[in-house]
Amino acid sequence: MKFTNPVVKGCYPDPSVCRVGDDFYLVNSSFEFFPGLPVLHSRDLVHWKTIGHCLSRSDQLILEPGEHNHSGIYAPSIRYHEGIFYVITTNVGNSPDKGNFYVWTKDPAGEWSDPIFLDTPGIDPSLYFDEDGSSYYVGTCEEGIYVQSIDLQEGKVTGPRHVLWKGTGGSFPEGPHIYKKDGWYYLMISEGGTERCHMLTMARSRSLLKDYEPCPKNPVMTNRSLPLPIQSVGHADLVEDKNGNWWAICLGTRTFSYPPRHNLGRECMLVPVDFSGEWPVFGDCGRVLEEFDVPMLPGEGVSEADDIDFFSDTFSTEKLGLSWNALYNPAPVLWKSGNGQLTLWGNERKLEDADRIAWLGRRQQHHVSTTNVTLTFECVQEGEEAGLTIFMNNYHHYDAALMQKDGKRKLILRRQIGTLWKIEKEIDYPKDTVEIMLQSDLEQYVFFYREPGGQWKELGGGETIYLTTEAGGAFTGNYVGLYSVGNGQKCVTPAVFKNFCYQVGKVAI
Repeated sequence: MKFTNPVVKGCYPDPSVCRVGDDFYLVNSSFEFFPGLPVLHSRDLVHWKTIGHCLSRSDQLILEPGEHNHSGIYAPSIRYHEGIFYVITTNVGNSPDKGNFYVWTKDPAGEWSDPIFLDTPGIDPSLYFDEDGSSYYVGTCEEGIYVQSIDLQEGKVTGPRHVLWKGTGGSFPEGPHIYKKDGWYYLMISEGGTERCHMLTMARSRSLLKDYEPCPKNPVMTNRSLPLPIQSVGHADLVEDKNGNWWAICLGTRTFSYPPRHNLGRECMLVPVDFSGEWPVFGDCGRVLEEFDVPMLPGEGVSEADDIDFFSDTFSTEKLGLSWNALYNPAPVLWKSGNGQLTLWGNERKLEDADRIAWLGRRQQHHVSTTNVTLTFECVQEGEEAGLTIFMNNYHHYDAALMQKDGKRKLILRRQIGTLWKIEKEIDYPKDTVEIMLQSDLEQYVFFYREPGGQWKELGGGETIYLTTEAGGAFTGNYVGLYSVGNGQKCVTPAVFKNFCYQVGKVAI
C-alpha cells in the first residue's frame, strides 16, 4: 500500500502524535497565529482532519505582538494518560504568559483547560508516563536533555533534574521524547537546527534517569546532503499502532529552485519504522522519501480528512471554520462573520506592523493554487485599504487591494520584501466592488482582477523566491490572507469579503 508525503500539507511544523485505541491525534506548533495548537485526528496516519485547537479562547493565553515567525507557541507534545489528554508546549516572547505550560482535556475535539505554567527552563517540553504510573517532565537546558518528576494535579515539577544526554554534538539538541520497549528507555531528539542539517539522533538506557548510550548509527534519520525532494527532516515523534507496527511523524520541507528554498512552511511527513531490532530503522535506511510502499496502514478503510484541494467559505455563520487564523489574539472589534459575508474594520495599523490588525488567513498548502474573493470597500478616507495578500510575515508579502490614495479610489499592487516596499501598479477604480484572484506556482505569484461580471485582467505579481523562509522567513510558511488597514488612522468604512475560494491548480481565465 503506497502513501505520499507530506500527509499534512502546509505550515504544520513540529508534529507530535499519540494513539488512543484506533484513533491517532496530532498537534503542531502555531507560533503567532490564533487559535493556537491545531488538533488533528486520523485512523490510518495518512488522512487527517482538523477537529479543534488547544488554545481557542483569548483568555487562555496572551500572544504578545512582536516579531512575526519567531514568537508564540513552539513545539508541543501530546500524550494520553488515565483518560486525560495532555499537551505541553512553550510560549516564546515577551508576553507575561511566556514559558512552558500544559493544557488538558478529556475530549480533544472540545475545550481544553487554561494553561498551567511550570518553572522550567528551555523549550520543546515533553511528558513521559512510566509503567509504574510515575509522571516525568522531559526538557532541554544548557547542560542537555533532562527529566524531572512532575505532579500534573498540582501543576509543578518536583525533585532534582537528571541530565540524560547532550546529543552527538550537533547544534540545538531539542525536541526530546522518551519511549520504553523491551526493557530499554529510548531517548529521541533532534539536532542540527531545523534547516538543511536537521536530523534525528537516539540514545538508550536500562535506567530512566542515567547511563544513556548513543546509537552507534546516529543519526538515525536525516536527508541532509541528499538530492531528495523532501529536505530538513527531523523533530519527530514515534507511535505504535494496534498491530505492533511503529511509525514516525516528522517535519520536512518541499524545496524548489536553486539554491533550494521553501515557501509552504515545515510540513508533516509519515515514516514507517522497523523496530524489530535493538535500534529502530527509520524509512529507507534513515531517509524520508516522498512515497513509501508499506504492507498495510494502521486503520481499516480511509479516515475522514480535510478537503484541502478545494476550500470555499461563504461566511454564512458567525463562527469561522477551523482553517482560519488571526494574527496574535484577535480583537472582536476588528471582524465579524455571518449572513454571507466577512466584515473587517481596519484599525490604524499598517500591514507591515507586527501587531494585531484586521487580518484573517489560511495556509497555502499547494505550490500551484488559485484563490478568489469578492471585495466591497468604499474607502473614502485617505490611506485606508483592504484586499487579498499572500503573506509570509509583516515584511514579506504581496498585496492586491482597494485603497483611497491621492483623493481617489485605486486598485493597487504592492510588493514588500524586507524593509523595501513599492506600490508596483495603481489603477483608478471608481467602483467599490472588485473580484480578486491570486494564482501561484513555483516561480510566480500573480494577481488578477475584474469588475463583477467582466473579464479577468492581470494586475501583476512577484517572484515566489522572495516569499520563502530562506529569503526572509523563520518558522512558518505562507498564508493567503484577507485584510483591512488604516495606515495611520482607523478605517471609517468596513471591508466586506464574499465567496472566498482556495483550490489546487490554476483555474483557466
